[in-house]
Amino acid sequence: MSTVTDRTDEERRSRFERSVFQSQLLLSAAVLLLVCAAYIFQPASVLDPRFFGGVSVIFVLTGASALVPWSRLDRHWAALLPVIDIFAIIFLREGNNLLGAGLLLTFPVIWLSTHFGLVGAVGGVITSAVLLWGSALVNGTGVTLAGVPALLVLPITLAFIATTTLATSSRTAAQRGLLRQQADLLEVALRRARRQEQTLDEVLNAVTFGVVAFGRDGAQTLLNRAHRGFQAEFGLPETTIEPPVMYHADRVTPYLDEERPYGRAVRGERFDDVVVWLGEPGEHRIALSVSSRQLTAPDGAPDGGVMVSRDVTREINAIQARDDLVASVSHELRTPLTSILGYLELALDDETLNPSTRSMLEVASANSDRLLALVADLLTAASEKDQQIVMSFSSCDLAEIVADSIQAQSLAAGERGISLKNAVEGPMLLEADGFRLRQVVDNLLTNAIKYNVENGSVAVSATAGDDSIDLVVSDTGIGLSELEQSKLFDRYFRAEGVRQSSIHGSGLGLSISRDIVRRHGGELSVASAVGVGTTFTATIPRAR
Repeated sequence: MSTVTDRTDEERRSRFERSVFQSQLLLSAAVLLLVCAAYIFQPASVLDPRFFGGVSVIFVLTGASALVPWSRLDRHWAALLPVIDIFAIIFLREGNNLLGAGLLLTFPVIWLSTHFGLVGAVGGVITSAVLLWGSALVNGTGVTLAGVPALLVLPITLAFIATTTLATSSRTAAQRGLLRQQADLLEVALRRARRQEQTLDEVLNAVTFGVVAFGRDGAQTLLNRAHRGFQAEFGLPETTIEPPVMYHADRVTPYLDEERPYGRAVRGERFDDVVVWLGEPGEHRIALSVSSRQLTAPDGAPDGGVMVSRDVTREINAIQARDDLVASVSHELRTPLTSILGYLELALDDETLNPSTRSMLEVASANSDRLLALVADLLTAASEKDQQIVMSFSSCDLAEIVADSIQAQSLAAGERGISLKNAVEGPMLLEADGFRLRQVVDNLLTNAIKYNVENGSVAVSATAGDDSIDLVVSDTGIGLSELEQSKLFDRYFRAEGVRQSSIHGSGLGLSISRDIVRRHGGELSVASAVGVGTTFTATIPRAR
């Protein structure tokens, strides 16, 4: 701030020096014109010592105003110039009183009023009036009607000019001060804005995700270093926003022009995590997750937007490798598990087994069943990833499916004292894959029992509409937080409290169930409260 103040003071002193010279130069120009007029119309008067002396003094003062460094002196020394000018004009007027040289007194009076306020205005008018009246007395000129303009009208005129100049100068000074303050504030704001712009530029260039900003006309206004790097990997100019060819998440289908992310962003669309692949198949490729947001002006009108892209190549490849591994391991596990279960069933059929051995075989069989169910979930998840799950639609009764599922789960519920309430009244016919719907109901009931409290309850109900059926499964279990509900249908997700407990699970059942419902054209949703319970609602269309 001190730098701004010093620069302002320096500018003010420089401005004062220019003002001193300009004011004196203006008077000199007027005197020069007067000299020219006298030389043309009254050449003899030019040689009058008083006339010549007054003109000489004014020109000398003009030179002094240009040479003297007034900014280094007290500003009151500059008042000597207009005061001496008044004396010089009086001498010039005495040398030739027919040219109206007295009117030149307005120049020093205006100067004094402008730069020295009320003191300068009063001093200039009084000095001019005293010299005018004094010269009349010295010359012995009586006060006649012809002398009134020179003795009275001119001082009054100078007084009005000084008053007007003083008022104008005060207003101008106030406005100049206000403008100076505003200029200082604007300069500070401009420097702050520049610092913020530099900081923002450094931040945007330091992050690893690409950023493209554009105006309301769609023209790009910013490309950060990361985005330029994405383009440079494929030999494109760094100013390129999008390569000529981009591929969908399947890596083989090119984006159409109207589907390209930047075009959608310019049209004002808001989207998240749109996956695009850059590079040709069989060559170097990267995957970008692209999101877009629209910006608005203070009046609410669209004002361009920003598009952000993040390199997710490693994430996608890691997920694919994980799913491939899960599918491979699951296939390898299912064959020996099936064999184990078969031999366990044969062993349990032996009526000669003693109770102790039978009990141990039953435990082994139950755990083998659970392991086989886990393997089945893993296989289903892996197959659904590539959308290879087979759906077979036919007419089926949802009430019958629910009744069969409840009967199958009644033993597990009874072991924990959990009551199962079936409020589904049949028949509820719909066109669906009965086997897959049974899988959905089994998953929902299994979770409702598994994550319930001891001696809790599970209720199943359904509401049939003209176009769809809402299947509702409610429990009195441990419940879920809002954050857990938002991630509940993600593959392999398990709630924090469940992971730290002895309750087993793969985190795949609900993800598979939602995918099955969606393959039917419906939706699976959840509502829950911690410590109260959870309600799942599956909306299933009655016809395809």
